Amino acid sequence: MPDEPQPPALVRDPATAISYGALGAYAFWLYAFGPAVALLRTELGFSYAVVGIYSAAWSAGATAASASFAAVVGRTGRWRLLWGSAAATTAGAVLFMAVRDVAWTLVGAAMLGTAGTAMQLTIQAVLSDRHGERRGQALVEANIGAGACAVLAPLALGGLAATAAGWRTAMVVPAVMLAALFGASRRDRGWREREREREHWHQRQRRRPETGRGLRRRRAGRRLPAVCWVLCFLVGVGIAVEFCVVYFGAELLAARTALSPAAAATAMTAFYAGMLVGRVAGARIVREPGRSVATLWGSVALAVGGLVVVMTAPNSVTGVAGLFLGGLGVANLFPLSVALALGAAGRGTDTANGLSQVIGGVLVAVAPFLLGALADTVGLTGAFAIAPALALACGALLLASTLVGRQTSARRTGGRPPYGTQTE
Repeated sequence: MPDEPQPPALVRDPATAISYGALGAYAFWLYAFGPAVALLRTELGFSYAVVGIYSAAWSAGATAASASFAAVVGRTGRWRLLWGSAAATTAGAVLFMAVRDVAWTLVGAAMLGTAGTAMQLTIQAVLSDRHGERRGQALVEANIGAGACAVLAPLALGGLAATAAGWRTAMVVPAVMLAALFGASRRDRGWREREREREHWHQRQRRRPETGRGLRRRRAGRRLPAVCWVLCFLVGVGIAVEFCVVYFGAELLAARTALSPAAAATAMTAFYAGMLVGRVAGARIVREPGRSVATLWGSVALAVGGLVVVMTAPNSVTGVAGLFLGGLGVANLFPLSVALALGAAGRGTDTANGLSQVIGGVLVAVAPFLLGALADTVGLTGAFAIAPALALACGALLLASTLVGRQTSARRTGGRPPYGTQTE
């Protein structure tokens, strides 16, 4: 039996490079946000309860952007939405930095969450469409920059906070990056021409009368396959695992070891470094087609193992090693599960893109809250079991996607998994 043809190699054209850079700029703001709120609290003197409101403002904006993404991008086009959301994200960052008032900085946080998430979703859609069966490799490569920013952003804010320049100087860097990338995108005529063609296609589709067979086809095209729903939940649960560690990893390390809270917060760099190393390794692994699912299984195993090590660490060295191992595992849960979900979406790529982030936004709000509430009752070590349990849930969802994909293929495609869910 002849081998199936291999997909073409990943081509890193200007649009791809610009997308990588724009995602890195957004990720810098994302991972700088927590330390920036802590520094802002020192300046303005608000309570810990208000710190939670800042996080809620970002999450609410992110959920709203995710829920409306498919409708908005269909009307604006991806090029316009990318740079419009980039401008709005920059405006939110300026408001957050420049106005020393709690109410206005909360508005800035909400703008960062809303516009930044729209920018992230647009980048994911651009990379998925441009690279097809190579979307997994492209998304992992794009998230390498995000992983680097997870390490660099807190260090940059902390370092500059101790100088005359101040921490706000670090928050300007992504805006400068985006301005340079926007100039580069305007010179890429091919990208803009493709976006005009896409916009014209959407306009023609909206003008068609909603009757008969065409209406049934369009409604069917908007419905996501069952396997895509499972994979969207996999994306969301993977995001929740990461943020449970981000919010409580340092506190758990301080509670179980002799590290001070400040030293434990610094030790969280091990988790982010693990994510960076994991994504660099993941990008190399998925260069060969057919490795995404196997890589995700390895990621689940590493995440569960690393988080259990952190929970049971008898000393700081073991705890930091567990954070690094957990970071290695968590690293590729998001980019590869997004790639599989978008690959399974058929024509509903934008719908799946937004849905996965809505689920993630809800779980990021709920899971850390439950972990904190449980910690008040049974202690932080016992409550932190939620994090490896969620990682195990990722494995269950990955298995479910395989089973649902096989059932669908048996019914419709003569045994071949649909939409590349098991071939990427």
